[in-house]
Formats: sequence, structure tokens, C-alpha cells
Amino acid sequence: MLGPLGCGLQTGAGAVLNVMQPTAGQSIAVYGVGGVGLAGLMAARIAGCDPIIAVDRLPSRLVLARELGATHTLESRGAQTPAEIRKITVDGLRGLGTCALVGSARARTEVSFEMPWLQGGRIVRGVIQGDSRPRDFIPRLVELFMAGRMPLDRLITRYDFEDINRAAADASSGAAIKPVLLMPQ
Repeated sequence: MLGPLGCGLQTGAGAVLNVMQPTAGQSIAVYGVGGVGLAGLMAARIAGCDPIIAVDRLPSRLVLARELGATHTLESRGAQTPAEIRKITVDGLRGLGTCALVGSARARTEVSFEMPWLQGGRIVRGVIQGDSRPRDFIPRLVELFMAGRMPLDRLITRYDFEDINRAAADASSGAAIKPVLLMPQ
């Protein structure tokens, strides 16, 4: 159970709890509800965010996102998705809102913003490992799990080590969110 906490789950939960630090009633949209996104979604529920919008291309992940606290789920539809989010929240990222870029991008990936959009006080920033101090944050995640507030076990699929290729294929296809290999005894 502890293995996945050191990377993706710490990253997603930390992006919400350490970086964005939302207060109860603030809205949040999570694009991509794999391990990182679902950890962020559960952290948003703990923080009291409302609405909590999950966006993904896989319907099965959206079902799990709803079970873990999403108030709205949207299948990713390119340019249509921000319009759907605006129907729920009024604006995709309101003035003084924060956009946390979590995860990785391919080399030479570029983004651009129109200055008036940024001048509305919006913050766009990268996040690595949830801006966490692992020796402090991982025990906090364990406490939340033990208290039943962050069901991280729902994200884990265990595989015998000999099934490593199936674990990798399931991770690539989205069939498994956080594959964990069990070493032979």
C-alpha cells in the first residue's frame, strides 16, 4: 500500500492540499483521473470543494471518480469540455484562480496565453511531487487512509511479478490505475 504514495498519489493530493489549498465551497476541475488525478480529487473532497469536476476519456474512470467524490463527470471532448465546465462553474478558471500543471509533458510542448487572461490574476504553475516533504506528507496520507477519508486502496490493482507485462499493458490501456507488483516470497 505504501509504494504508490511516494509518487503519483503524493503528487495529486499534494497539488491540491499543498499548492492550491482550496477552501470549502471552491470549485475544482481535475483533467485526467488516473492515479494522480484521483488522488487530487479525493484531496479536493477532503478540502470541501464543490463542485468537483472530473474529466477523462475513459468512462470507467469517470464512474470511479464519481464514487470517490466527483460531483460532476465529463468525458473529454476537446474544445467542448471547457464549455461544459463553464456551464457548471460559470468560468473555467476565474480571475485569481489557480491552474496547477501536474504530471509530465513531452519535450517542446508549448502553451500560450493571452495577456488579458493572465492579467485577471490567474496563476498557472507547475507542480512536482505535490510540493511535498515526503517525511511529513506521506504519514498524513496514511492517516487520511486509516481514517477512511482517502480510500487509496481503490486505486491499486495487484499483480504477481510474473504478470509484469499484463500489469504494464493494463496501465497503458487504463484498465489499471495503480498497478502494484507483488514480489515472489
